[in-house]
Amino acid sequence: MRALSGWPIAIAVCFGLAAFALPAREITVQEAVAQSQRDVPGKVLSVQTLNVGKHKVYRIKLLTRDGQVRIVQVAAEQSGLSKT
Repeated sequence: MRALSGWPIAIAVCFGLAAFALPAREITVQEAVAQSQRDVPGKVLSVQTLNVGKHKVYRIKLLTRDGQVRIVQVAAEQSGLSKT
């Protein structure tokens, strides 16, 4: 039985890692705008949806409080763990 003592730990690690392997989901344009405004506070001037290869990207143009125009790109596909 000594050889099997490590198995419960290995199984627990595998199931624990599986819990973190959440599938990616596609965020809406409204979620992308909210995310960009958290990063760069300002007025939204325009939003474009771009296809970059097989990936969808939202390109959001913002006017900051100090009058600068900033462009933020947000990937539409977001994993459950990433904070962007």
